[in-house]
Amino acid sequence: MKKWTLFILAALLMLLAACSSGEEDAATGTESGGDPVTIQGTNGEVTLDEPAKKVVVLEWTYAENLLALGIQPAGMADIESYGDYVNIEPQLDDTVVNVGGRQEPNLEAIAEIDPDLIIGVDFRHTAMLEELERIAPTVIFNPYPEDESIDLYQEMETTFLEMAKAVGKTEEAEGVLADLETKYEESAAEIEAADLKTKDVILTLAYSGPQAPEIRVFTPNSMASIILDRIGLNNVHQPDQYEIFGSSTFNVEGLVQYEDANYLYTVPDEDNIYKNQLAGNAVWENLNFVQEGRTFDLGPDTWLYGGPLSAETLMNQITDVMVNN
Repeated sequence: MKKWTLFILAALLMLLAACSSGEEDAATGTESGGDPVTIQGTNGEVTLDEPAKKVVVLEWTYAENLLALGIQPAGMADIESYGDYVNIEPQLDDTVVNVGGRQEPNLEAIAEIDPDLIIGVDFRHTAMLEELERIAPTVIFNPYPEDESIDLYQEMETTFLEMAKAVGKTEEAEGVLADLETKYEESAAEIEAADLKTKDVILTLAYSGPQAPEIRVFTPNSMASIILDRIGLNNVHQPDQYEIFGSSTFNVEGLVQYEDANYLYTVPDEDNIYKNQLAGNAVWENLNFVQEGRTFDLGPDTWLYGGPLSAETLMNQITDVMVNN
């Protein structure tokens, strides 16, 4: 009789442990267990014993990628500023732990999370890779590859799929990208039906420079420009040289060559060069797109980088202002 009692007690303990594990998996949005997975980053192949459940991300794009897969990061760098720039749904939960700045993350805060995986970005975190690897397996991605044959949209998709593999969500990631292609087609149809004088555009991000306003004009290899192309618009900016970061920087005089195109722009509220430095500026006010009312404000919180969710948000903002303006 005692043996049966012990057997039943052991079975109950196993059941409780399984339930507890299932609850934890549900909370993180990942599946329990699984085979080893290998992720390819700029730091080579990183192999995990099983898909990661607790992931710390040190760059905004990688937080966004997890959110697109239905997973909240366990920890994230620079949470405070994220919402000022990245305008997407879903939002971060209050459970996400702040692990310091993107440039100098707090190693102690990361270690306290005891993550299964840390994800960093090449231009910030390669120099501290050894320190990060002492805490947990770390993969580094480079959003700005030097290979000119790889555009920045391709890089976004590749990184998104690698991250999905790392957390056991490959099928979901493929679904996200397929849905995005369908939405591009729908937006392209809306723009085609709109009464636009021209489908030629330039897409810009402006800010105050040391001497004068500076206007970042996105190049054809940028993620943002490829989204323009997917929805039936034509980016007329052709740079004189390959721009690894996907944009060229002009002053207001440099815009004259593009004055017959539509002017899409985003500018911070606190540094609005159009209301401040360029108000009354003769060159700006005599550009054809200004004279003809073909300037389209995408809003201050338009993120022209990021992953699939930012791509969809940008597509929606462009379509909305061009069709309904």
